[in-house]
Amino acid sequence: MPLRLLPSASEIREAAERLRGVTVRTPLRRSEALSALVGGDVYLKLESAQLTGSFKVRGAFNALSLLSPEERARGIVASSAGNHGLGVAEAAQRLGIAATVFVPANAPAVKKEGIARRGARVLDEASDYDDAMVRARAYAQETGATFVHPCLGVPLLAGQGTVGSEVLEELPDVQTMLVCVGGGGLLGGVGAYLLSEAPHVRVVGVQSERTDAMARAIDAGKVIEIESRPTLADGLAGQIDDDALAIGQATLESIVTVTEEEIASAIAWLWLAEGIRAEGSGAVCVAALRTGRLRHLVPPIAAIVSGANIDEARLQGILQSAG
Repeated sequence: MPLRLLPSASEIREAAERLRGVTVRTPLRRSEALSALVGGDVYLKLESAQLTGSFKVRGAFNALSLLSPEERARGIVASSAGNHGLGVAEAAQRLGIAATVFVPANAPAVKKEGIARRGARVLDEASDYDDAMVRARAYAQETGATFVHPCLGVPLLAGQGTVGSEVLEELPDVQTMLVCVGGGGLLGGVGAYLLSEAPHVRVVGVQSERTDAMARAIDAGKVIEIESRPTLADGLAGQIDDDALAIGQATLESIVTVTEEEIASAIAWLWLAEGIRAEGSGAVCVAALRTGRLRHLVPPIAAIVSGANIDEARLQGILQSAG
């Protein structure tokens, strides 16, 4: 694996210093119900309570902070299912950098509106997540703006890795970390920190069945193209590349998938039982625990709830169906 795909523990600690006073140190809350279900302590790392409603602002702010004055002057461009765009827009606004964000046409309104509210230009004509990335890269080539990758780059992953460092500081005896997996950014940051500082911790990835690019690639030992399908876990959508696969192979102990129905059930359960607002991609780890298929995991378990940005109408529809 190329050495520089993953950040070092020291780079993650340096990112934590840059983020101090900017991002939220999110709660690590024990879930009594999930703990009873698995027969051991389960804690929820609530990135749903993060600034911008997801962990993505951690990596975005760290990456933008390290840009040169010349790069800042040229502006930045990003592609996103929504949450990376929110993080980039927040960081760019704080640092005085012009930002353009390409998102799919069907991205949740709460995400598109949040990006625009933070002063970034939102372009939402892409057919899906992968098309948005193609458009963003072309824009960078045409304008000289710096492309801020949603899932790769040492500075970005170092910022995401602060989620793992916070968990380990508060729960040093953690044995299993459940991480929602899309393109591997959160996984790479958290996994890199645990590999260095707590290599005994098992890192288990979770995806939806409709966003299972990493799971298929891990199983095949090579990148497998997946179909673009509607999913509650829009934040995990899209293809992966060889670098993302290398991150998965280096950090994952195993990876599992959950159905759309299981995700919807977890969204409803989190709201009704725990008072936690979670989007689909943020609920997949809890969905996996609630299926009972992870009873073999060793507690204490930390499960990341990665985001809260779900459209209100969608949330209410899920709650009505659950009722």
